Amino acid sequence: MNNETGGILKAAWLIALVTIASKLMGFVRDMVVANYYGATMISDAYFYALQIPSLAIIILGGVGGPFHSAVVAVFSKLLGNDFNVDEKINRLYNTFLTITFLFFAIIAIAGFFFADKIMGIIISAGSPELINLASQHFKIMSPIILVGGIIGIYYGLLVCHKKYILPNLSPMMLSLTVIISVFIAGGKDNFGIVLASATLLGAIAQLALQLPAVRNIGYKLKPNFDLINNPQFKNILELLFPAILSSTIGQIGIYVDMFFASTLQEGAWTSVVFANRIFQFPVGILVTAFLVPLFPLFSRLAGQGESKYQEIRDYFNKGVGVLLFASIPIIILILLVAKDGVSLVFERGAFNSNAVLMVTEALCFLSFSILPYVFRDSITRIYYAFNDSKTPFVIALYAIVLKVFLNWLLILKLNMGIAGITLSTSFVTLFNATILGMLIHKKIKLDFGILFFNFGKMLVSGFLTFFVCLFACKYFDTLNFSKYMFESLKIAGIMILCLLTYSGLNIMFRMEYAGELLNRIRRK
Repeated sequence: MNNETGGILKAAWLIALVTIASKLMGFVRDMVVANYYGATMISDAYFYALQIPSLAIIILGGVGGPFHSAVVAVFSKLLGNDFNVDEKINRLYNTFLTITFLFFAIIAIAGFFFADKIMGIIISAGSPELINLASQHFKIMSPIILVGGIIGIYYGLLVCHKKYILPNLSPMMLSLTVIISVFIAGGKDNFGIVLASATLLGAIAQLALQLPAVRNIGYKLKPNFDLINNPQFKNILELLFPAILSSTIGQIGIYVDMFFASTLQEGAWTSVVFANRIFQFPVGILVTAFLVPLFPLFSRLAGQGESKYQEIRDYFNKGVGVLLFASIPIIILILLVAKDGVSLVFERGAFNSNAVLMVTEALCFLSFSILPYVFRDSITRIYYAFNDSKTPFVIALYAIVLKVFLNWLLILKLNMGIAGITLSTSFVTLFNATILGMLIHKKIKLDFGILFFNFGKMLVSGFLTFFVCLFACKYFDTLNFSKYMFESLKIAGIMILCLLTYSGLNIMFRMEYAGELLNRIRRK
């Protein structure tokens, strides 16, 4: 194992631990929101209104978002291996920051003044009361749009300088602010105004936490409009705008889901949101842990020419292989113990058994998207490393058309309800990943043969593990314990059995990643 690989693995473990802490705090936040607001009109209005601010702070500014990706792709090449912030780099940083601030400020102001019309379009099938409440929430949270892009720039800069802890820990500020505010309100927030206000304050706190770290690295705030004869800024824009459009187009898929969810029962959209939050807990940790340190490496290697392409192939196959290996037991556990897990975590206060069933249904169908999800996010980093964000954008356009059709078919024609929303998401993710994989040869020829050979072994092990754990679930269902004791024992028991069986079968089949995992455990 070379030093670069060892550094990536250490960074992956560190990022995983920090991300777990951040995700756990987010989980506690969701538990608090579920307890006080349940799956009701208030929670629906809040989550409808949150989608556009989320686009800015999570999709555009988060890990893998356009601003983070553009910064890493361009600045990692400029910084090289010495990470020295010279005057040229600092000027580029300020140009990018200035333009980003002005651009998102205009959008945030427009969002505030046109909140009623925006919410009216997004949830046009909803009741006037729901639309009005969502508009109030959106007006409060509209400044988050301004914060999102700036957070993405800071996130990318910190990652370029191998500062992994702070950017992955800073989302805790938003969660912590929401938790404290909702507790102080103590269930007296009849219209969700406290919830929306706390979300805004949390986003500002997240930005404030990152700013000192960026300044300490050597980036000084000197706003400028150095747009002429600035080839590096042009490179950022050439990568950024198609990536923004691609992410925005992807977000349109969520707005499509919101429209169809508004035709279903009260709490439908809240259920989809909670299902996605649960989905993102393990999957987000995996993707963040491996792709955050790998992406700058991909960009540096791509910038050094064809002599480094074999290293890109090796790192890609290793990273994606590990992600796929870890994803299969996650799918198994979701399919077998999702209802018990949702009930254990959320079923209290205003969150009743009917809400548990809705979230479980959405989550189970969403779980099928995990495998194409990790592949899609991984291969997209290769496109960005080669300064190509146009191809993902074009594919995302076709994906939206497919999303509208599948939602119409599954929800309106086949009456699948909430399940139709998340099942269509799984199909669209598979489509996106497949086309990206087919077109990557125009940039670099990746060796998929070895990757998919190992993946076949994983699938066989996964199927056998699923049936072993299914029989164990039937045994657990015969036990007579109190509700929380039963759910805790069942989840823990099935999780241990799943991991032992799956790992053992992969070792027996001599699957590469399982063998390496065993060797690492032996060395430890």
